[in-house]
Amino acid sequence: MVTTHEAYSDHDRQRWVPESAKRANRSCFQRDRARVLHSSALRRLAAKTQVVLAGESDFPRTRLTHTLEVAQISRELGEALGCDPDVADLAGLAHDLGHPPFGHNGEDALNEAAQEIGGFEGNAQSFRVLTRLESKSITSSGQSAGLNLTRASLDGVIKYPWPRQPGNRKFNTYSDDQAVFDWVRDGAPTDRRCFEAQVMDWSDDVAYSVHDVEDGVHGGHIDLEIAADPEQKQAVSQLAHDWYANDIAVDELREALDRVQGLPQWPRKFDASAADMVALKNLTSSLIGRFVQPSIEATRAAFGDEPVHRYGADLVIPRDRRSEVAVLKALANLFVFQREDSAAVYQRQREVLAELVEALVAQAPNGLDALFAPVFLSASDDAAKRRVIIDQVASLTDRSVIRWHTTLCR
Repeated sequence: MVTTHEAYSDHDRQRWVPESAKRANRSCFQRDRARVLHSSALRRLAAKTQVVLAGESDFPRTRLTHTLEVAQISRELGEALGCDPDVADLAGLAHDLGHPPFGHNGEDALNEAAQEIGGFEGNAQSFRVLTRLESKSITSSGQSAGLNLTRASLDGVIKYPWPRQPGNRKFNTYSDDQAVFDWVRDGAPTDRRCFEAQVMDWSDDVAYSVHDVEDGVHGGHIDLEIAADPEQKQAVSQLAHDWYANDIAVDELREALDRVQGLPQWPRKFDASAADMVALKNLTSSLIGRFVQPSIEATRAAFGDEPVHRYGADLVIPRDRRSEVAVLKALANLFVFQREDSAAVYQRQREVLAELVEALVAQAPNGLDALFAPVFLSASDDAAKRRVIIDQVASLTDRSVIRWHTTLCR
């Protein structure tokens, strides 16, 4: 009997730096998942922003708890369709490793600070963490090979299989990581994501669309009575079209919002009582099932019942479910991320990151961690030195970046 990991080819199981197996009866993909699970980058996500500032209160998710939820959905969805469960799980665990302090707001700030050296993108940074910044393996020339994961595992984390391109904010590799990126993508169809990456991406969309709304309701930012306000419903539907689903008409998205808010599980009030907490949790569970199971059924209908992985199929997401996820994202965006008291906070976050980058440019290698200082000293030019500083700042947590800023930017 062929096990799931054996269905992957030797090419899929190859590592950038050859190494022998360390323990019998453990697949190469189990080893890969364990390496990500034990990484320092994953631990740091516990103190990085998801919806609200990490540590602001005890209930909302951090980037780590979000990551664990994505991994769980990805594992179950991928395994149901034929992916190796450890590859699908790893893709969820690793997908946000490169996110900087302050979430997407921090990503925008570091992208601005890195414009002259190729920009900053969270997915490209995740790839860089996995293949360079985490300390696990060394090449024959003495360079870090990061966690030295297999080709299939690394490809499962690549949501945007191309380098930086004019007019495209999303990409998955910087120019100085191109060699290992090309190695991962060897034999892959141009610009096409592998099946495991598609599973991870949909799992990410499902997780944060559902859970960000849960956190927003619990925090008092999302009013469950929006269903009775036509202007707010229109604003959510328009935002969903503009940000998340520009191929779907606003009227169709408004119908999707009506469907979701018409579900019997949709709460009509929330006052944080035990009964209301149960109702809110039941809503999240039902929504996840509503978005995942139809994707399994639609993919099977299109590609048959045989197990699929790598480039054997594409994940099929029904349009009505994609519309519903888009409006939930927009709901959290409008009432949580864009709430009136957030603008000044976001502005100050961007200033802190920009000021810290410039302070380190002026002072480095002083101020850099022991991991980054030697890399800075060996950097070949100013662009390479600045990239090291961007790596350093991106690695910090929400609270440590404030502490560093207080110390270095006096």
